[in-house]
Amino acid sequence: MGDLADKVNKDMTTAMKEKDKVTLEALRYLKSLFIQNRTSTSPIDENIVIVNHVKKLKDSLTLYPAESENFKNIDAEIGVLKRYLPSELTEAEFKDLVEKAIAENGKNFSVVMKTISPQIKGRFDGKKASEIVKVMTS
Repeated sequence: MGDLADKVNKDMTTAMKEKDKVTLEALRYLKSLFIQNRTSTSPIDENIVIVNHVKKLKDSLTLYPAESENFKNIDAEIGVLKRYLPSELTEAEFKDLVEKAIAENGKNFSVVMKTISPQIKGRFDGKKASEIVKVMTS
């Protein structure tokens, strides 16, 4: 198991002891996603699993009115899972990655984007990344 899965398991134990139902349910589902990923034919990084799950949860918030029980439950789950998301990149850190990619691959927009995309997934806004790379490669 990965470091993130180990942390989730430890935090699940803590949530059980503290009878924290919201945290426990969120982490149990996350653990099941990790297991599904690990047993799939093409597993991906655990950080990407959680980033994708949180993105789906955020998208589902738009389906419910803000005062509804479903909205509150999903929002609480997102709050729990935020602790496990990879750290955000600053714009300066992102530009450093772009500069390295340009140094290695030249000023080809699509090659640079392909190179940095896996490194920034869930850590930097994709639309903003595209705009910055476009400027830096032109």
